[in-house]
Amino acid sequence: MPPPSKTDHLPPSHPAHRQRPKSPNRVLAEAEAQWIFTEAELDNSPTIQDGMSIAEERETRAKGINFIASVGVMLKLPQITLATAAIYFQRYLMRGSLKKARGDMPKLHHYQIAAISLFLATKVEESSRALKEMIIAFCRVAQKNPNLLIDDQSKDYWKWKDCILIHEDVMLETLCFDLTVESPHRQLFDLLKCYGVEHNKRVRNAAWAFITDGNNTPLCLLISSRTIAVAGVYAACRSYGVALPDDDKGRPWWEAQGVRLKDVRRAMEFMEAGYEETSNKINGVPAAVVQGAGKGSGSEGERSIYVASPFVIPPAEGERRASNASSIGEKRKREDAQPNVVVNGDDKAPASANGMVEMAEQDSKRPRLGGMSNGQPPPQTELEGRGAEHDVKHEEERLRVQNGDRQAEAVQKTAHANGTLALPRSVAKDDAEVSEEGEVEE
Repeated sequence: MPPPSKTDHLPPSHPAHRQRPKSPNRVLAEAEAQWIFTEAELDNSPTIQDGMSIAEERETRAKGINFIASVGVMLKLPQITLATAAIYFQRYLMRGSLKKARGDMPKLHHYQIAAISLFLATKVEESSRALKEMIIAFCRVAQKNPNLLIDDQSKDYWKWKDCILIHEDVMLETLCFDLTVESPHRQLFDLLKCYGVEHNKRVRNAAWAFITDGNNTPLCLLISSRTIAVAGVYAACRSYGVALPDDDKGRPWWEAQGVRLKDVRRAMEFMEAGYEETSNKINGVPAAVVQGAGKGSGSEGERSIYVASPFVIPPAEGERRASNASSIGEKRKREDAQPNVVVNGDDKAPASANGMVEMAEQDSKRPRLGGMSNGQPPPQTELEGRGAEHDVKHEEERLRVQNGDRQAEAVQKTAHANGTLALPRSVAKDDAEVSEEGEVEE
């Protein structure tokens, strides 16, 4: 039996204890306080003073942040670098204008400002990429073509390169060379470790998403980064019912971090307003219009994107199969060109004579068959009670099945008269063609 190993050189064992997050750097806190504005000052930015509306200015800021995020995904940049670039972008627009030049600050597009901000952030956060790779990513994201081939001698390439290298000094002067920022993501991780919830996946992801979504808004211009981190933890713990312990003096955990509950609630209300505004829009269309347009406008991944989202949850895949003859899915229903009015108790009459002509032309086109049919239209039948919900494709398929059944019955009667029950091969072939057509045709 080997002798026991000596452990005299090892430190004595002691229970693990969690360290408090580091206190904010006084110098960085004072520098950050210079970039904190009121909501009135935020609504009076240089771009708004030059004639742009508040809503349009907010939307332009969000587009610039989305540009940074898209380039960051393409270049595989860390989230902290993207957050730093977003802070530079937001701060620049508090001194520069998107409408016209001001003093030594030229008029730049919001994509150009975002590109310069990201270029500086990669150097500050020590996650640099080759300038050529960044310019190619800028061109691809700006032109919305991720597979775009860019030559380093092309006009677009040199346009972006000159813009970044020439206006980098302008960005530095506008930011007052204040490039070191306290990232709320770093402080969030320290908070999670301090209170022992860093392994709680739901709380960690929810807090991280809260702070990341805050990059798309001017929240960094209203409250400090430490307050944003505390607000993210507060919102995540409140959503999942996790209670964090108080300190030794009996103070709530947020007060122990030097943050007032008033500022935390202000940050949460600001983010909640942004979530509601975003959830009421789907590609610029109000949600009320989308809800009236019918189902099928969403996907499974959109069910849990926004908080309290009024999106219409799409039906299950099996609910969209309404045909008994084949597996053809329902198509989106067409809206009438003219509004309907009630005339002599009939609510199907069009509002004008032109509307009657258009509806008559539509009715005359409905009995036509698809290109894979035999060219003979099925007998017209009167459809009652279906109205605008009538699907021409389903009706044609039903009529095909009826015609096939009639032919089969006629063949069976002929077979009984001849003393045999065998079906001709031509009939079986016709049935097979109908079934295959129903499965392939959309």
